[in-house]
Amino acid sequence: MAFSGLAMGGGSEDRFEAYVEALARALGHADRAAPFRHYTTGLLLPLERKSVEPMAARADPTRVGAAHQSLHHFVAKAAWSDDALLVHRRIRSVPLRMRR
Repeated sequence: MAFSGLAMGGGSEDRFEAYVEALARALGHADRAAPFRHYTTGLLLPLERKSVEPMAARADPTRVGAAHQSLHHFVAKAAWSDDALLVHRRIRSVPLRMRR
């Protein structure tokens, strides 16, 4: 889902989506992918507060309550392997560093 207010150019949006998609696979359950995408995108938005409520309002303005509950559950209660997430991040990051 594209958030209004998050403008990226030069293919950045596509690269960000690919990065988030790769990391989402490490979360261990397909139901975590959308909240993860919303949360990581929300962190990049020009919001005054980087908390679940304003992120949810931007993620799904027509269903703020449901979006808030989904994001809150993802942040506060969903269990995943930190190690698996870090391995995926390293796999994606090393080729970028090698290009420099």
